[in-house]
Amino acid sequence: MDRNSRGLNMATAFSEEERIQIRKDFPILSRVGMNGSPIAYLDNAATAQKPLVVLEALDRYYRMTNANVHRGMHELAEEATGQYEQTRRDLASFFHVPETHQVLFTQGTTGAINLVANSWARSTLKEGDEILLTVMEHHSNIVPWQLAAEACGATIRAIPLTSAGELDLSTADELFTERTRLVAFTHVSNALGTVNPARELIHLAKERGIMTFLDGAQSAPHVPVDLQDLGCDFYACSAHKMCGPTGIGALVAPSDVLEAMPPYQGGGEMIDQVSLERSTWADLPYKFEAGTPNIAGAIAWGAALKYLSDLGLERIEATVHLLTEDAAARLDAEPGVTLTAHPAVRGGAVSFWLDDIHPHDVAQLVDQSGVAIRAGHVCCQPLMKHLGHPAINRASYHFYNLEQETTRLLEALRTTRNIFGY
Repeated sequence: MDRNSRGLNMATAFSEEERIQIRKDFPILSRVGMNGSPIAYLDNAATAQKPLVVLEALDRYYRMTNANVHRGMHELAEEATGQYEQTRRDLASFFHVPETHQVLFTQGTTGAINLVANSWARSTLKEGDEILLTVMEHHSNIVPWQLAAEACGATIRAIPLTSAGELDLSTADELFTERTRLVAFTHVSNALGTVNPARELIHLAKERGIMTFLDGAQSAPHVPVDLQDLGCDFYACSAHKMCGPTGIGALVAPSDVLEAMPPYQGGGEMIDQVSLERSTWADLPYKFEAGTPNIAGAIAWGAALKYLSDLGLERIEATVHLLTEDAAARLDAEPGVTLTAHPAVRGGAVSFWLDDIHPHDVAQLVDQSGVAIRAGHVCCQPLMKHLGHPAINRASYHFYNLEQETTRLLEALRTTRNIFGY
């Protein structure tokens, strides 16, 4: 759900003492950096760290269960299949999805977007149709639609941004035309940290009969998401942002939409009957899951989902909000620092520039103090063009971060300024 529509009880945030205890679940957070201090990991928008329960689930599968799923009649195969499908059920519950077969396993958010672009878009769009994106989209939510649009003769348009780094919906009647067939947008910006008004935008599209795709890569890790409440047609997320393994994610969509879509890839598992002349397709969700899947990744993702659920998504959301608001306020007050955006509702990321020092230089020097931040265009080149800069620095937070890590970032930025003579 949108944070600004629910309100936020900051009393539910994890205390510093609780976060110190939580950090013991993450072996990498005790790793010592080049300066002799534990690494301050502030790159969670790129990938989250993994708790022991996830690492143990990966190890346990390969040590004790390793077998292919859905195909074997022996004990190991049935055990692996049961664990694999349990994660699908857990995802349905996690996102409040009524039917388990609405959850498709993909390689990640990027894989989910490509699935819809290559299946739904290419079989639905016609010449002159429009896909509406936003200026802040990750390349993964731009390039697949460009390829589909080029193949179908459709065009791409974008929702502009306000000076605060928020979507400008003031001209909705002009944005949505009679040729708009899809609105695809990020729930939370990986670059600006802006939490977009998903429910409002989905409503604007639905009342015009337009399909919606919500990129949940940055919302699923620390925002409670109720897909029945949001009402989007497609939702995608990645396990590795949610303290799970890399290389696996999910696409969620209504059954009737998925039934009408043609398969995106062919091969084993996604078929019902095959002859040399033609083939028929398996039932959902398997119609879209060709080949041997990332079994270990799915099972370990299930462990991550349980871990997050046991901690409580509301408390995780409140903690990330507390950390990012604190970081944004302190960075904004720091000499030489300019924030890229000032959204009213901020997710897990705070991005900035430091004087006229190139963000790559900033990140490398900050790293020498044991602080890991992101530098570059963060897969958002259209946004960089809008901002008038080729790159940014970004600090991104999760529930295991500490305020003192922001303090270390600020100290490292001051050292960087001194080195460059400011």
